[in-house]
Amino acid sequence: MLEKIKSPRDIKNLSLIDLYRLSEEIRGKILEVVAKNGGHLAPSLGAVELIIALHYVFDSPKDKLIFDVGHQAYAHKLLTGRTEKFETLRQLGGISGFLKRSESEHDVFGAGHASTALAAALGFAVARDLKKEKHEIVAIVGDGALTGGLSWEALNNIGHLKKKIIVVLNDNEMSISRSIGAISEYLSRMRTEPSYLKIKEDLEFILKRIPLGLPLWETIQRVKEAIKHLFVPGMLFEELGFTYLGPIDGHNIEALIEILKRAKNVDGPAIVHILTKKGKGYPPAERNPERFHGVPPFDLETGAVEGQEFPLTYTDVFARTLVSLAECNEKIIAITAAMPLGTGLSLFAQKFPERFFDVGMGEGCAVTFAAGLACRGFQPVVAIYSTFLQRAYDMIIHDVCLQNLPVVFSLDRAGLVGEDGATHHGLFDIAYLLPIPNLIVSAPSNEWELASLLKTALQSNMPFAIRYPRERGIGVPFDNPEILQIGKGEIVREGRDLCIVAVGTMVNIAKEASEMLAREGIDVAIINPRFLKPFDEELIFSYSAETKRVLIVEEGIITGGFGTQIARFLHEKGLRDVRIKIVGLNGFIEHGKRSELLQLVGLTPQGIFNIARDLLDK
Repeated sequence: MLEKIKSPRDIKNLSLIDLYRLSEEIRGKILEVVAKNGGHLAPSLGAVELIIALHYVFDSPKDKLIFDVGHQAYAHKLLTGRTEKFETLRQLGGISGFLKRSESEHDVFGAGHASTALAAALGFAVARDLKKEKHEIVAIVGDGALTGGLSWEALNNIGHLKKKIIVVLNDNEMSISRSIGAISEYLSRMRTEPSYLKIKEDLEFILKRIPLGLPLWETIQRVKEAIKHLFVPGMLFEELGFTYLGPIDGHNIEALIEILKRAKNVDGPAIVHILTKKGKGYPPAERNPERFHGVPPFDLETGAVEGQEFPLTYTDVFARTLVSLAECNEKIIAITAAMPLGTGLSLFAQKFPERFFDVGMGEGCAVTFAAGLACRGFQPVVAIYSTFLQRAYDMIIHDVCLQNLPVVFSLDRAGLVGEDGATHHGLFDIAYLLPIPNLIVSAPSNEWELASLLKTALQSNMPFAIRYPRERGIGVPFDNPEILQIGKGEIVREGRDLCIVAVGTMVNIAKEASEMLAREGIDVAIINPRFLKPFDEELIFSYSAETKRVLIVEEGIITGGFGTQIARFLHEKGLRDVRIKIVGLNGFIEHGKRSELLQLVGLTPQGIFNIARDLLDK
């Protein structure tokens, strides 16, 4: 059946039985492809019936379905003409794991970061009304996205402007009792049925025109509001100006279709509260939805993740080192923004639950919260993916660095992250952190340096950032970290013909390239700066002056990056005759395996070899 679905129109005339059959086929396809390619499994499995109902009731792309993040949208891809391409999910040259405007007319708004759908939906609604168009706007939001401040800013403005927007709250965590749910469903039906709305309008018209009608009407209104406060679980949304509908079983297609049709009759903003189960239909994901939220390739029969266990990832090294340091230092506090497993802090949470805090999808809150702790003598470590820390830029500048507070920023997933693609690559952290006064910026080249930089950061009494990639280390022991001299780099290899300054894990790629160059008689020096701000000016100046050829390799955006800083420094020092080449990233990078993307942008031993030869030839 799924193979015959070329667009959402093809499901409009299916029977309820066929819709359920279709949901099982979609689940099977998602499982088959994600087991092979990896991806966001549990949330997408939980939203299958919901997305079928959405496309059954609404007319995409005329009606605008705006997904938050896109973790839940695999079924949407399958129903909108991408079944044949679904095998290429998250692969280089294939379809994205998230929503992408250039991929389909049904992806009306790109989504990789959370909490954006409501604000975007408001923009779509205002545009619709200004253009005097007639169509529905539906924002599909996970309950986790409501922990983000942007969602509440948008809810506040949607309620204020009273725009006709349907918000589908896909709730896969909250539990509501049967009795409350039944009353809520009954009251929501009364408030949205056209017949009820007509009776209410007629009653208001009559009562206001008989003696004492207005006071009587006001009394009825007060009674109605009191009943709602007692029984309606969505009163918070009602007070914000939304009509609350639900909660509804998110795996009951018939009930979903009915409530979504009722939502279309609401004249103004409406919240449709849907209860779903993450990982629905796949027992391993149902038992452990966090582990199967985003998963690498795995064995479909057992749920076991394939791949080697050693060396440890940089995330694991960070997590174990932080726990070890916290055992001797009760002032260390660990903070994350909805990513305890992804950042490795779940280990810290198990060991020191009273010193671990997950603020939800509120990166700005995480940073200013840490600033408050630092003011009172604690040593907060904020572990957030590089791409998500962008959301807290103002707080980093004003709340931490302006006040020179000792907050440690652990930037996981710095550089190319692979299959998650453009929204998740950590390309900009060097460029956006380097200009900030008082902030130390560092990048380890191996596990020991990561552990040592973390130990150094916690004793520095300054704002301190450590960036490291989403990959395994090189097998270096890290159980004996040292306090490093801030601003001091390391000469990894001596050489006279060319100086390579390699940032972080690019040092290891530079080593391989230097061996290839050595076989051709080219003598290459390699500098591991360790610290990008302040950097070792003396070391870099001396080798640049000697070799007259400098190749700077960084896994980040070139504009405003470390290489441009070095180039400016050498120019200001009067080394005008030094040839400088910066190898890094330009523009947004698509999804694909990290190894493929590094090959694509030339950050490989062969790529560095070729660029070095070209620089020397010139």
